[in-house]
Amino acid sequence: MEFTEEFTDEALDGYPVEYQETYEDVRPHQSSYVVPDNVRNFLIQFQRHVNQRHVDDIHQLYDSGFNRLTERFYKTTAWPSEVVGPLVNGDPLFLILYRELFFRHIYARLQPDVYHRCQSYYNYCDLFNHILSDDDPLNLSLPTQWLWDIVDEFIYQFQSFTQYRSKLSKRSTEEIDYLRNHQQVWNVHSVLNVLHSLVEKSNINPQLEAINSCQDPEKVAGTYGGDSLYRNLGYYSLIGLCRLHCLLGDYRQALKVLDRVDLNKKSTFANVPTCRVTLFYYVGFAYLMMRRYTDAIRTFCSILLYLQRTKLLIPKSYQYDQMVKQTEKMYHLLAISLTFCPMSVDESVNSSMRDKCGERMHRLTAGDEKTFTDMFSFACPKFLSPVPPPLDAGQDSHMDAFNAQNKIFLSEVRQQGLIPVIRSYLQLYTSMPIAKMAAFMDLDVEEFRTHLLRYKHKMYTPVWTSGPLLGGELKSVAGTDFFIEGEMIHITDTSVARPYGEYFVRETAKVAELNKSFRSMISHMR
Repeated sequence: MEFTEEFTDEALDGYPVEYQETYEDVRPHQSSYVVPDNVRNFLIQFQRHVNQRHVDDIHQLYDSGFNRLTERFYKTTAWPSEVVGPLVNGDPLFLILYRELFFRHIYARLQPDVYHRCQSYYNYCDLFNHILSDDDPLNLSLPTQWLWDIVDEFIYQFQSFTQYRSKLSKRSTEEIDYLRNHQQVWNVHSVLNVLHSLVEKSNINPQLEAINSCQDPEKVAGTYGGDSLYRNLGYYSLIGLCRLHCLLGDYRQALKVLDRVDLNKKSTFANVPTCRVTLFYYVGFAYLMMRRYTDAIRTFCSILLYLQRTKLLIPKSYQYDQMVKQTEKMYHLLAISLTFCPMSVDESVNSSMRDKCGERMHRLTAGDEKTFTDMFSFACPKFLSPVPPPLDAGQDSHMDAFNAQNKIFLSEVRQQGLIPVIRSYLQLYTSMPIAKMAAFMDLDVEEFRTHLLRYKHKMYTPVWTSGPLLGGELKSVAGTDFFIEGEMIHITDTSVARPYGEYFVRETAKVAELNKSFRSMISHMR
């Protein structure tokens, strides 16, 4: 889909963006505001590096300089707005990038009102118009961290606005009137359209397919895909689409958009830790909600183990606290997944999980619905409804999407209610009469047969190994399987013994290699 210069109705499938509105100063009194010399020099230097495409210098100013000046001058107030234009000679592209930081600061440190939310949306429209509407790639280079933050913040602000608009009982008459006059602001179709357009413009899917086939991605990159700006934005938009579909409750589509993303390979997302955590969190959550617990456990363990090993190496960006909270959520989701499908996990991850939610894990095993609800409520994303509520209703609807997803989740909890008990009995015997085991569980024989069939059904699930994330081979993940012959249950242990020999050989080889490196280093020092 081609974007026109001003996001026309055709480009947005009937959802026009009120692009004609101009940016107005959020603090009118700033016309007389005196910019501190440090801030003035920062802005002039920032603009120069952006125009000259000095990515390393831009990253230094973006990652450190902006935050340092925020702590000193703008900890409780907004950055200057209208007075910045004359300082940078009205540079339109730089002002768009600056306003992206300006509004993000308001969201992070202050309390955005309806005006801020709408103006930030218009500024994103401005930015994406520059990126997508030109006939040639935009002459702009930005650090990968900033590019990821743009996509991440774009989706976050859409999520925040959707929640804001759903709490109508707290909105004043003026706010409701403003919302009524700006009904296409942060429309879900517009947000999806932007992300899909970035994916298509960058040719990121053909490039990923070429990489997975060990071919040269440059041959399929095209004019835009060969530019790092478009390639990175396209990649991050795939992850953004996965996140957005999870927020809307479409888990199959969330995994479908990542068909060509190989989680086992180091890729662009590995350079931005917050992006990597976001990717694995939403992939794992989608697997959990699709009842593919083995894949969910594998996904969560992979990223949690990575975070344990690299914790001290991850820079503390403005999203660091959010990443820590997301890590806590994944430990809770891992505990839920292991309750449904017990299996061995890395000892360090298991130890951390038990430290964080050990007591609650016992209640999960006992089938306590309140514990399941509390942990799910804490660990799940903030679900959204794609349809805005009628502004005249005057009722809050921000919990409707969560209640719908929680209802689906609790339905699975109830279906799995007796499975842990059945599993514990199966692990104790090699054969037993059906009537005897039914008596142990205080069930009649026919009802117990139903639960045995449910156990069989729940324990057979697709397990991903390679290729598209939706693929997988149907396997039994029970660890303990059985078959019924006449009135007898015959039980067999299907768990695979851990390859301790291979593990020790591999670790011994690592130690030998490390020892060799130390010897070489010492010899050079001498």
